[in-house]
Amino acid sequence: MRLYFSLSPNYEPVPFAYQHYLVGAFHKWLGKNDSHDRISLYSLSWLYGGYAEQEAVQFPRGAEWMISLYDETQVPRLLEGALKQPDVCCGMKVVKITQQETPDFGGFYAFKTGSPVLAKSKNINGRVKHFVYSDAEADDVLTAALRHKMDRAGLADTHKDVRVRFDRGFAQARTKLITFKGIKNRVSVCPIIVEGTPTAVQFAWTVGAGHSTGSGFGFLL
Repeated sequence: MRLYFSLSPNYEPVPFAYQHYLVGAFHKWLGKNDSHDRISLYSLSWLYGGYAEQEAVQFPRGAEWMISLYDETQVPRLLEGALKQPDVCCGMKVVKITQQETPDFGGFYAFKTGSPVLAKSKNINGRVKHFVYSDAEADDVLTAALRHKMDRAGLADTHKDVRVRFDRGFAQARTKLITFKGIKNRVSVCPIIVEGTPTAVQFAWTVGAGHSTGSGFGFLL
């Protein structure tokens, strides 16, 4: 299930590192829950419809924001919370919400990304390594992340032969350094290819690709 939120224009400048505001709104609407501390079976997009101006982002015509959830039982609570407390950040409020059922993509699909993809793992010393689209190991990291979420969701083993990889034929692929709550993350702006059962591909569309999808990374379009 995917929800589309139309937001009103901002009346305060939106900082470039605004993702934590979206995470805060999401959990505010859900209310008391353990989703924040568990692996994310949901994904949050970035805001669309703005432009950069003087070290901030402006949304004079409002913004569009998307949230996808695997657990559809959370949708009514999320909608109720958004209607009761529509404030998101910097003066922007929810003015309209629409829903989309999960499409059928078949067993192979090349997804555009609605936010950069974060792929990471810890080495034997406990230090975090970030992998980007040009790293050969990145595909294994992305695949392992999705399979781990499948385990959490209780999906059958027949779906876990899924493979996730960066579409390295994309000529405009690049990396960015994104700061989230003071932590710098090297991420990839590059389409994602998912191959597996139709259910596995749908699952990827819902929960996103890579890590920290609940913090605005790896949202798939």
